[in-house]
Amino acid sequence: MKKTFVTKAQIEAIVEKFPTPFHLYDEKGMRENARDIQEAFAWNPGYREYFAVKANSNPFLLKILKEQGFGADCSSMAELLIANELGFKGEEIMFSSNETPAEEFAYAAEIGAIINLDDFTHIEFLEGIVGQLPKTMSCRYNPGGTYAITNDIMDTPGDSKYGMTKAQLFEAYRIMKEKGVERFGIHSFLCSNTVTNDYYPMLARTLFELCVEIKETVGVKMDFINLSGGVGIAYKPEQTPNDIKIIGEGVRKAYEEILVPAGMGDVKLCTEMGRFVMGPYGCLVTKAIHEKHTYREYIGVDACASNLMRPAIYGAYHHITVAGKEDAPCDHMYDVVGSLCENCDKFAINRMLPEIEKGDYLIIHDTGAHGFSMGYNYNGRLHSAELLLKEDGDVQLIRRAQTIKDYFATFDCFDIIENLVK
Repeated sequence: MKKTFVTKAQIEAIVEKFPTPFHLYDEKGMRENARDIQEAFAWNPGYREYFAVKANSNPFLLKILKEQGFGADCSSMAELLIANELGFKGEEIMFSSNETPAEEFAYAAEIGAIINLDDFTHIEFLEGIVGQLPKTMSCRYNPGGTYAITNDIMDTPGDSKYGMTKAQLFEAYRIMKEKGVERFGIHSFLCSNTVTNDYYPMLARTLFELCVEIKETVGVKMDFINLSGGVGIAYKPEQTPNDIKIIGEGVRKAYEEILVPAGMGDVKLCTEMGRFVMGPYGCLVTKAIHEKHTYREYIGVDACASNLMRPAIYGAYHHITVAGKEDAPCDHMYDVVGSLCENCDKFAINRMLPEIEKGDYLIIHDTGAHGFSMGYNYNGRLHSAELLLKEDGDVQLIRRAQTIKDYFATFDCFDIIENLVK
């Protein structure tokens, strides 16, 4: 059974002020997890976790992570602006983007972010924008092929649009060195949401061995190695969660076996664990408002795929707890569905749950990463509020719910819009 960080009594108190649906985040859990991550890699003095802002861009949550010593991994202008405004400075920001507009490269260089190039051709493109390449540069490596650790979110590396081939990578470092780059980094990402303690150590060995080869053949010694993301969470109750301490120890062993003997024992490590950092510490709270009895038993809720699209686009599993019925037998089979005019708008299919009555509150687990941030306005459905359950038990509104006026605010062609939003 997956446990929730919020009780039925707390939800009933919250909805007196903030109606469902809403995303709720657990500050205590976030901070404890952040400390565990820092501790797992404390053996590497230069270690830094660059939280993947795309996973959750709420400034209140990013500020908490900054207080815990994290950096920010950004992939767009908006994310760069948020990070810079929150006080992430210079190399506390990693800019890892693809098919990047010129103005985003220019701004990343202006604020001193580490630019992580996705493609070999971007060297010339970036140079044409900023004139002189920054003194610190990184490149993204795609090893191609397939690996034993795979998932349904991102295809195998050889099918991925990201990163450079090995030959391109070596040439990229040679050219950047000739053009005056002084500090180098490397980044790679093989697959997403792995629920195994073996993924990071495996990736680390691949990158460590590659970096030794780059040093020996190109004369470029890495200043930092970015293991990126991919460390996942146990969405399903029967899965065994990753143990960050075991993962950190596995990476340490590879570091000491490969990098230290090669004279690279001072290389700093980076990670970008958006899902692992935030996923379990957010939930979507929604209310059962309809029931339907046809060829299946349906429970209709006031949230929809606009609030959480992962089940609709990936068939992703999110555990559901019926608040107040945690100990009741799961003896009813339901499809839990939203209101979108799409048949994929289902949070659960043929899910065994306790008997659900209209008015019950459903807690949809593990929405802290790639939950609210992937929301959209299809069917004119509005973004929900985001709330923070603080360490002292108080609840703070950290993003208000979108209104109809907000939805129509960008229209500028019909006089009728003005009347609609009055």
